[in-house]
Amino acid sequence: MKIMINALSARRGGGQTYIQHLLEHFPENSMDEVVILAPQALKLSSKSFNIRRLNAPEVIIENPFFRALWELFYLPKLLKKNGSDILFCPGGSVSGNIPKNCKVVVTFQNMLPFDLVQRKKYPFGYMRFRNWYLKKKLLKGMGESDLVIFISKYAESVIKLERGLKLKHTVVIPHGIDPIFKRDLQLELPRPSWLPDSEYLLYVSILDVYKAQLEVIESYNLLKKEGKIDKKLVLVGPEYKPYGDKVRQLVVNLELEKDVLIFDSVSHNELPAIYQHASINIFASETENCPFILLEALASGRPLLSSNCQPMPEFGGDAALYFSPQSPSELSKLITKVLNSTVLTKKLSNKSIERSLLYNWEESARRTWHSINQLVDK
Repeated sequence: MKIMINALSARRGGGQTYIQHLLEHFPENSMDEVVILAPQALKLSSKSFNIRRLNAPEVIIENPFFRALWELFYLPKLLKKNGSDILFCPGGSVSGNIPKNCKVVVTFQNMLPFDLVQRKKYPFGYMRFRNWYLKKKLLKGMGESDLVIFISKYAESVIKLERGLKLKHTVVIPHGIDPIFKRDLQLELPRPSWLPDSEYLLYVSILDVYKAQLEVIESYNLLKKEGKIDKKLVLVGPEYKPYGDKVRQLVVNLELEKDVLIFDSVSHNELPAIYQHASINIFASETENCPFILLEALASGRPLLSSNCQPMPEFGGDAALYFSPQSPSELSKLITKVLNSTVLTKKLSNKSIERSLLYNWEESARRTWHSINQLVDK
C-alpha cells in the first residue's frame, strides 16, 4: 500500500510532534510505502527505508494562499503519479479533486474554530476570519474523508452534532506523552538557572485569548493581597501579541512585576525540568482538543490544577483538581488547599504519574497505522 502524508501545514509545535511520533513508531515489518510532503523544519527521525520525504517549493509552505492553490491543482496529479492508495492529512483539511481510487484520512486537531465564545474574543480582522474559514474547511475535509481520527471523545461528540455532516468512519486515538516528560523518581533534573530562586507556580501555554492567563494572574493577586502565598507565578510560552500586551499590562497595574515572571522562549528540552520543579502546575485553557501541556504536566508528578472545561477532565481524570477558568477565586482556593496540605500534594503527585501512563505514543501510533490499513482491507 502507498500512503502519502500531506504535512505541509505542520510548521511548528504540536502538529510536528504528532507526525514525528507517528513516523518514529512506523511498524518495522510493514510493507507500506510512505511519502511525506513536509517543511524542511520538520525533523524526521524514522530510519525506515519505506518512508521518504518529498520536498515542496518553499513559497507554498510559507504562504497559505499559494499552499491552498498547490493542494487544489497539483496534489491530485501527484497522487495519481505516485499511485497513492491513501492520502493522510494530519492537519485535518483536504483540497483538490482526489482520485477515486485514493482513500482519504484526516486527523481533527483544532478545536478553536468550533468554539464561538472563544472566537468572539478576537477583534474583527484576520484571526476572526481565519477561524471562521478554518471551521468550514475542516468540516468539508471531514465530510469528504473515508476515516476521521479524533484525538478526544469530546471532539468527536462536538463534531458529530454539526448539522448536515455525515462521517463514514471514525476512531478516537488520543496523543501520547513524549518520553522526555516521563518522570524518573530516582532522578532529579537540574533546575534551569533562569528560574526564580524561590518556589513557584507554573503555567505553560501560549498567551492567547482562550488560555485565561489574565484570570490566573488575578487569582494569584488575591492570594498576594491576603498574604497567603510567598511563591512566584511563572508563565511560559509564546504570545498572541494583543493578548500578551494585556497580560503584561495587568502585571504592571497590580504591581506584580517582581512576582509574576513571563518567559516567551524556552527550550523544549528544559520543559520537563520546569514542570518537575514547580510547586503546582496550572492549566487554565478554555478550549482544547487533546492538550499536550496537560499531559506533560501529569507526567511531571507534581500537583495539577486544571480548567474544568472539556476535554481536560477527560484526560486528567481524578489526577487533577478542577476550577472554572473564569473564576479567579475558585483557583485561589484550590492553590491554598494544595499548598496547605502535604497529604493532598503527595496524593495528587502519585495520581498524576499513574494517570500519565495511559498516554503512550507507541500505542497511539500503532492504533493509527492499524486504522489506516483497515481502510484498504475493507
